[in-house]
Amino acid sequence: MKIAIFDEGRLGVVQDGLVHDVSAALATLPVPGQPWMATKGDPLIAALEVLRPAIEAALPSAVTKPVAQARFRSPVQRPSKIVGVPVNYHAHVAEAEGDVATFSDRFRGSIEQQGFFLKAVSALVGPGEGITLRFPDRRNDHEMELGVVIGRTISNIGVDEALGAIAGYAIALDMVVRGPEDRSLRKSGDSYAVLGPWLVTADEIADPERLDFSLHVNGELRQASNTRHMIMKLAEQIAYASRFYTLYPGDIIMTGTCEGVGPVVPGDVITCTIQDIADMTVAIHPHYTGSEETK
Repeated sequence: MKIAIFDEGRLGVVQDGLVHDVSAALATLPVPGQPWMATKGDPLIAALEVLRPAIEAALPSAVTKPVAQARFRSPVQRPSKIVGVPVNYHAHVAEAEGDVATFSDRFRGSIEQQGFFLKAVSALVGPGEGITLRFPDRRNDHEMELGVVIGRTISNIGVDEALGAIAGYAIALDMVVRGPEDRSLRKSGDSYAVLGPWLVTADEIADPERLDFSLHVNGELRQASNTRHMIMKLAEQIAYASRFYTLYPGDIIMTGTCEGVGPVVPGDVITCTIQDIADMTVAIHPHYTGSEETK
């Protein structure tokens, strides 16, 4: 199943080039009496398996619209954290070390030596919202990744159990502004974490470590690889992250980027593709001044 949040927060299922509005299924969810004490994590992802029968029941009578006419938000709206995996493709490691303008010795070493990093939850947007650059006078780079969404609460999980904790997969863009500051800060600007265009549930992806993916900017190929080239595999990533903090439903793991990382400027259009998941188009908007009202 392909689960989407679209337009003004409607719940959708994507099938055959159409998005089906199944928002009526949400009426089956209980309303918490004390919302400030609600369970941690994204409420939709936490309830997804419970919601499935209601979603399927809503499909036959659902209003539809072409995918091309929908404005897709992030399919996860309330993660407790966004986890980033650094230098997870050998070719990108070599590329980064050769870029003296952006590479720092503090990022040298294995993934375990560096550890993971966190992106601010406020950075999260969907492709329909686009990316707004905060520092147009500095280099802003795209990093395309497979996004993994956790489906249940886990802590200190074993590698052999980890893949069973995945709710689904999406395309992720881990944007970064180059500079001397801490990596998490430079990757946490508003709109610097794009997820979408929808969540493909884990049961639809036979082998997430055999997926071709690519990124184009204005039609020019920039990044292309296959998830089989990951250094730290998905189960290892989940197990490693869960050693340091509890992972909750909706938590996102951005699993690392391949070679071809490069800059974008306002007016550019990024197009991403991951086999068996989706195509995703994201516009780069003029830089943020702080005076515009955001929606």
